[in-house]
Amino acid sequence: MSNELGDQKVFYFIVLVSVLMAILYGFFAVTANPIIIGLAAALIVGLVLLVKPSLIVWLILLLSLLVTGLLPLCFDFLATKAAWGVSLLGFLLMFIALSRVALSQNAQKFTPAFIWIALAFMIYTLINSLIQWNSFSDVVGGFKRYFQVWGLIFALCWLVFDEHNMSHLQVFIVIIALIQLPFALYERIVYVPIREAQQYLYPGMIPLDVVGGTFGASLTGGGASGEMATFLIMMLAFLLARRMEGLVTTNRLILLVLIITAPLFVGETKVVVIMLPLMFLVLYRREMIKRLHYWLMGMIVVVSFTMAAGYTYLSQSDKAIEEVIDTTFNYNLYEHGHGGYHLNRTKVLTFWVDQQGFHDPISFVFGNGLGSSHGGGYIAKHYPNHGIGLTAASTLLWDTGVFGFCLFIAIFVLAWRCADQLWRESAEPTIRADAAAIQAALALFVFYIFYRIGVLEILSFQVIFALLLGYLGWLHRRHVLMKSNK
Repeated sequence: MSNELGDQKVFYFIVLVSVLMAILYGFFAVTANPIIIGLAAALIVGLVLLVKPSLIVWLILLLSLLVTGLLPLCFDFLATKAAWGVSLLGFLLMFIALSRVALSQNAQKFTPAFIWIALAFMIYTLINSLIQWNSFSDVVGGFKRYFQVWGLIFALCWLVFDEHNMSHLQVFIVIIALIQLPFALYERIVYVPIREAQQYLYPGMIPLDVVGGTFGASLTGGGASGEMATFLIMMLAFLLARRMEGLVTTNRLILLVLIITAPLFVGETKVVVIMLPLMFLVLYRREMIKRLHYWLMGMIVVVSFTMAAGYTYLSQSDKAIEEVIDTTFNYNLYEHGHGGYHLNRTKVLTFWVDQQGFHDPISFVFGNGLGSSHGGGYIAKHYPNHGIGLTAASTLLWDTGVFGFCLFIAIFVLAWRCADQLWRESAEPTIRADAAAIQAALALFVFYIFYRIGVLEILSFQVIFALLLGYLGWLHRRHVLMKSNK
């Protein structure tokens, strides 16, 4: 009798919950608000995905690296909705990972220091923004932009991903690098002429900026050409590092390098002439001492490639080469503003010092809260058309202050030390190669935060950043486990 009563209670409870959910989702439907409907649908999907975090990882990777960047060119009205979907998946993954580490002592034991600093930075920015509360849109929008895929960092480090899953992930990233060429060629052939015909309607628009591969571009706005180029140079570092350890044959290396570097000549990303030598110097710094002749040969190849890329970029302009060089220096280092802004990549930092100096010590140290320097943010409204959030460095300083900026840089410093430890201690060629390549990629990211803002805003590039740190955390965990099992 008691069992029957218990079954009846469960039945009535299920019926009650079903009716309430039906009413609630009916209310969501009649609002006709795509964001509310999307959130409601994501709730159902999220409950299913809670038991399969690896599926969430793959959905984030597929959507962010193959879909969201291309939608603005074809179906612009769907781009924002797709990006919101990826953000929701990213925060769901973060919730799962944080829940797992809170309940697992082993996960805490094998976590490298840079992961804890990344978590501390996220918590600091949230608390700091709540204390300095400017507006709901600033805080929520800023937190979403900064951390929408940071769940990948924590998931790869704390959740169980075996070598089989990681090998699939590595193959996928190589495929992403390889397909940049056909997409970049298509954008160059189809969309650049369209933008050239429209550029007089949109002042400041550069037609070649649309060549961003799958990383993102707009038909009338900017593009992620710099992010695509940075990613490809990072992939080049991984290939060269694996060749140094004898894991890739020379013939395969040449074929892959030709395909991966070709998109660098299709668009116009002049920063390649800085990033490519920087990557090479960091990656081969040890060879400078051990095998100087080997390093010199490689340096000659890199310098030749860099000069060819630089000549290609300069020759694509209808201006004289000297004028292009002067213009480039002016809007990066001197007095001219970048694009339609009053500030450029260097002036944006000196302007922050002038406006947030020691006369405003609280904002100097702790910033003004997330989202304050973005678009219509609280601080950005005080300096219209200045572009105070032009780079990640200036955005971090305005939003999080010197303290937050130092925390963010500490992530790179500790990640570098972690990769260096792996390279020194591991006898496994794959770990040594990837650790060396990660250090080169970290150097590129540090340079990048003074170059553009994408690491804080462009979804596809944020995924690359999160994958790099998450993969390093996974390598550290695997290395520690291998040592403890010996």
